[in-house]
Amino acid sequence: MLKVVPMWSSPINGLVVALCLGVTGLSAAEPAWVAKPGPWGDLQVRAVYLEPPENILAVVAKPSSVTRWTFEQTTVNGVRAIMEKAGVSAPVVERLLGPTQVVVSGNNVVVLPKVDDLVAMSQPARSALYLELAKSPANEYQRDPVFIHGGDIDDWLAESDLGKPQQELLRKLLWRRGAALVFSDIQALLTLSKGPEETAAVFRTITRVRSLLVELRLPLKEGRSAFIDYWSAGQLNAERTPFLVAITRRRAPQEVDVTQFLPTLARRRVYTFPTAAMGLKGRLPDCHWTSLNFFEEEPKDLYLDSAKASEHLLNDYVAVDPPYKFGDVLCFLENGEGLHTCVQVADDIVLTKNGESILAPWTFMSLKDVDDIYRRSENTRIQGYRLKGR
Repeated sequence: MLKVVPMWSSPINGLVVALCLGVTGLSAAEPAWVAKPGPWGDLQVRAVYLEPPENILAVVAKPSSVTRWTFEQTTVNGVRAIMEKAGVSAPVVERLLGPTQVVVSGNNVVVLPKVDDLVAMSQPARSALYLELAKSPANEYQRDPVFIHGGDIDDWLAESDLGKPQQELLRKLLWRRGAALVFSDIQALLTLSKGPEETAAVFRTITRVRSLLVELRLPLKEGRSAFIDYWSAGQLNAERTPFLVAITRRRAPQEVDVTQFLPTLARRRVYTFPTAAMGLKGRLPDCHWTSLNFFEEEPKDLYLDSAKASEHLLNDYVAVDPPYKFGDVLCFLENGEGLHTCVQVADDIVLTKNGESILAPWTFMSLKDVDDIYRRSENTRIQGYRLKGR
């Protein structure tokens, strides 16, 4: 008998939705690739898209349909100079700075661009202008854009609920932050919404997060001892050793999800979004909480305190260079400031939680995609840390 389980009862409902959606189109080719060879085994990788549960979307603040650009500590002439330097064409600049499109408040200038003018900008001009806008916290959608990881907009939109006009507009308004393809003009999409359902589709789409689905292909071709040693992490992950040994003995072709190799807490969290209850301690889990709790069976919430997390990392870990091992903490640094941490899984695949937000799930990502988010300049570097005694 088939047992129907409500989606909200599952701790990995985001992944279930992503996989079930894919089942309806088995005839369509899904992008897949193979990880580099290593002690982690023969890994096959695909992308899945996680959408926040409806109960989370219901309580998240949503923007209006009016696009606002805030230029701080400047004048209208200063804004004109910024736009011209970014490469915005003269006719578009004139329209953007028309009397009905500009609000001056003290030393701040707010521009209210129309959708037609957003579309009229070239992608290079939009990219240069939005990088300037991103310097101010007032421009949150330029500062924290939607990332199209992997750069495949067709794959990213394949299972979205956006209508064709909204999809076409989204494509026209993409821009580049470094090497990453990103999107910021959520308000413009909302102007095309014809009702609550289409508005909800916009929010589901812009809050979906790409994660990697990683599977080990069996049987192992070689390196049984190295495979067990890698995933057991010097006995830090000893509880998984019986399973690791067992699968090395499999002889028939088959796949095993690598989440089965993760320690208890990480295995519970990957592909899930935080719950509201997790915020009762004053903060939701972030990247540091995630990285430093990786080998824990139960979470230590003292790592919600950034100072204590930093102290633990510096006192109980040792700095290491590549090649990294399973469970190593990778820290993005710039001029001594810690920007982000994530955990080495295999090849260039890491476990990460990108921010404290309730809309930020625990995901597998490529290190390059994480780098696209957190790299501030050419001075940003990655430093590996490994628990002492490994």
